[in-house]
Amino acid sequence: MQEGRINLYSDTQTRPSPAMLEAMVEAKVGDEQHGLDPTVDALCERVAELLGKEAALFLPSGTMCNEIAILVHCRPGDEIYAHHSAHIITSEAGGPSALAGATICPLPGDRGIYSADALRAHLRLESRYTPTPRLVEIEQTANFGGGAVWTLAQINAVAAVAQERNLRMHMDGARLLNAVVAAGVSAREFAAPFDSAWLDLSKGLGCPIGGVLAGSRAFIDEAWRWKQRIGGALRQAGFLAAAGLYALDHNIARLADDHDNARRFGAIVAQCPGVSLEPAQVETNIVFINVAQAGVAATELRDRLEARGINVGAMGPTRLRAVTHMDVNRAQAEEAAHAFVEIVNELRTIH
Repeated sequence: MQEGRINLYSDTQTRPSPAMLEAMVEAKVGDEQHGLDPTVDALCERVAELLGKEAALFLPSGTMCNEIAILVHCRPGDEIYAHHSAHIITSEAGGPSALAGATICPLPGDRGIYSADALRAHLRLESRYTPTPRLVEIEQTANFGGGAVWTLAQINAVAAVAQERNLRMHMDGARLLNAVVAAGVSAREFAAPFDSAWLDLSKGLGCPIGGVLAGSRAFIDEAWRWKQRIGGALRQAGFLAAAGLYALDHNIARLADDHDNARRFGAIVAQCPGVSLEPAQVETNIVFINVAQAGVAATELRDRLEARGINVGAMGPTRLRAVTHMDVNRAQAEEAAHAFVEIVNELRTIH
């Protein structure tokens, strides 16, 4: 991929703003492994409070947050329950099985969201012959569900089933704050039923790196052990943590702009004959577009957009994804959408 003027490939493509960079340069730092980096400590305390947990741990990525949480919760042979499109299944290189020796039972459901009944139907009876049920995972928002938001009612219904079977709960909070802004529900309320939860700094919040994993103090103590095993301390990480503190102070409310821009982008492309949105309603900052009825290949459309300086992702033969973020304004979202329609019509004529 060649990065263009308008990068809608993912919200991971953001760059730190000048003000965020200034906060990073001015950060007070120390050895975070020994609790001597005041900026890392402040970020962890802030996120623990935000999520209503006892403690938190700063990590390089959201994937590492997921994998360390799984390593703490699970033992080899344990089973995890997650939607079939969950990041831990599709995008973490088989980490749960490779690292924790755990299996994942994929659950059905629309828009990346499964029901309490679906979970109950797939839970195994405990037996010496089968994996041990251990962990229930929810992704908020659901990426491959088009940025769909789990409601509190849906989460609590799933949590009730997990509690019946004494299962642990983990939230992949890659876009948790997008859900907070879209639903008007606090991060603490969303995270309440979970034994562990994390939020990403490097997506809509605009930081260059990082995620923060939260849970009980005992959970975080064990997470630290796994952090040491698979990579060790980050040392003077306050320069990076300062970006997270800046983002929490300045970049949460503005996520609503990304949602509005995504809806505007979707509204324009959906007017093109043969093009449909999946799902039809854009809830947050992710737009999935199906061009099957237009007779257009997703990769060819992606490449022609790239040639015009616009990046989107091809997620299958006829499916594309566009993700809005703080580095794409309303005018750019509209320009990208109109270019999308123009190229679809050009390709329809050729083919």
